[in-house]
Amino acid sequence: MILIKNGRVIDPESGRDEITDILIDEGKIARIEKSIDISGEKAVIDAGGYVVSPGLIDVHVHFRDPGFEYKEDIHSGSMAAAKGGFTTVVCMANTKPAVDNEDTLKYILKKSENSPINVLQTAAVTVGLQGKDIVNMAELKIAGAVGFTDDGIPLINAETALNAMETAKALNVPISFHEEDPSLIGNPGINNGVVASDMKIKGASSAAEDSMIARDCILALESGARVNFQHVSSARAVDLIRYAKIKGADVFAEASPHHFTLTENDVLKYGTNAKMNPPLRTEADRAGIIEGLKDGTINIIATDHAPHSSEEKDREFTKAPSGIIGLETALALGITVLVEKGHLTLPELLEKMTINPARLYDLDSGRIKEGAPADLLIFNTDEKYIVDKFISKSSNSPFIGWELKGKVKYTICRGRIVYND
Repeated sequence: MILIKNGRVIDPESGRDEITDILIDEGKIARIEKSIDISGEKAVIDAGGYVVSPGLIDVHVHFRDPGFEYKEDIHSGSMAAAKGGFTTVVCMANTKPAVDNEDTLKYILKKSENSPINVLQTAAVTVGLQGKDIVNMAELKIAGAVGFTDDGIPLINAETALNAMETAKALNVPISFHEEDPSLIGNPGINNGVVASDMKIKGASSAAEDSMIARDCILALESGARVNFQHVSSARAVDLIRYAKIKGADVFAEASPHHFTLTENDVLKYGTNAKMNPPLRTEADRAGIIEGLKDGTINIIATDHAPHSSEEKDREFTKAPSGIIGLETALALGITVLVEKGHLTLPELLEKMTINPARLYDLDSGRIKEGAPADLLIFNTDEKYIVDKFISKSSNSPFIGWELKGKVKYTICRGRIVYND
């Protein structure tokens, strides 16, 4: 048993926001009452002055296993997630081999059984992530895939995208899209703007993202599928998604912390640690992402946690891989950049990191109620800290040295304390 006393309990689903106690027993939330006093053996956490929320859920991470375990593996990624307050993550399928077959999927799911948190796995949409032949989605769902994505690679063929959406609709699972048309990209990872021009690089135009999102908004309306647009970076893309939602499309959209925090100008300061796909864009785009978060057009915050070794990131800009880690800084960036600056309330931030991701994948988590799984986060909104080291195997982050506000104190998953600051 664990008894959490005196915490400010915020549950975005029910609207609960009050000082109360929570009793955890046998991995479940057993009681939620103003004052709980029980005898017997138990651990007591005094959460006075802290927030108690559902454990965070990240629908977009790369744990690099199998194939790239020197960057990250399921255990190290899970521990990094726990430090960041995440109790559930959804891993992408672009491993080596790709998760386009049952053997690879079962390998990951078996290895994830020992994880301190809930590690869920998507499968690829197309065989070998080649954008041509659609995988056997029905069989992979039965084998344990929670959804489908070729993340990292766009589905160029519209017929393939539509057929995949229709199959996902029939299976009642989400399908997620990385939206960048390669024909409109010179060098990936940097916006095709003033900074790229100064560096004498042809970058990735926002039109590469906007054009594919426009297409897939139409296909989402046509198919009725639950479509998730990953790591949206363009203000115009936010407008397109907003329009699709008005028309009745069942679409979700993610924003990553780096896209609501940084702009293309930060490439000059952070170099390859500010290189990601889609790239950091203009201040107008950053403002558009924040506006989309405020009005609910973007309803999920997801890290796109993408570990790379220091040797890989230490190359010249055009030769270094894209991506940064994000699990250990996401909550604090949300508090520092969005809540402290008045863009979102704390419950609104948590909604985009708990119940909304749970709804995308129909998860029995992301909420605080009696009988629900005891996946909980306890954090201090006022505590400041300097980002200086990571549990992740990799440290490719532009936020090293930043002072952030919002410190995770405890992460509890399935009724067990998996992180304690």
